[in-house]
Amino acid sequence: MSDYEFVTTWNINAPLEKVYAAIEDANSWPVWWRGVLGSEELKPGDANGIGAIRRSVWKSALPYQLEFDSEVMLVEKNKLIEIRAFGHLDGKGIWQFEAVGDDTTRVRYDWTVKTTKQWMNILSPIARPLFRWNHDVIMGWGEEGLNRYLAGHQAS
Repeated sequence: MSDYEFVTTWNINAPLEKVYAAIEDANSWPVWWRGVLGSEELKPGDANGIGAIRRSVWKSALPYQLEFDSEVMLVEKNKLIEIRAFGHLDGKGIWQFEAVGDDTTRVRYDWTVKTTKQWMNILSPIARPLFRWNHDVIMGWGEEGLNRYLAGHQAS
């Protein structure tokens, strides 16, 4: 397995509560996040969402798809969501939210994973820069899509 650590920061032109709600609602991701082909709840969590398990399918700029499940491990409403990933990727992700003024939210996503697909592990020594670039592209799509999605919701 190959280890990867990614840190992504988004600046979203919307209030913190709306940004948090959109990211918390992973069912909406395929609507606004290019590259998310599907997001399906496999097991509901408690009242805070802890314990929920979801399967997501991602299509990237490179010619492959990734499918993995994620379990919500920790929730601090409007502050933090931590997930554990397993499947084609094993590891954890932490979403952190911070209001920057009334109508801007900074989102930080820390993603520490290992690839489990054999072909990815074999190619990792030479493809690592491509995998990193690909991750950055997908996360860029997310930032653009979420800004568009929430701008549309605020106008209506």
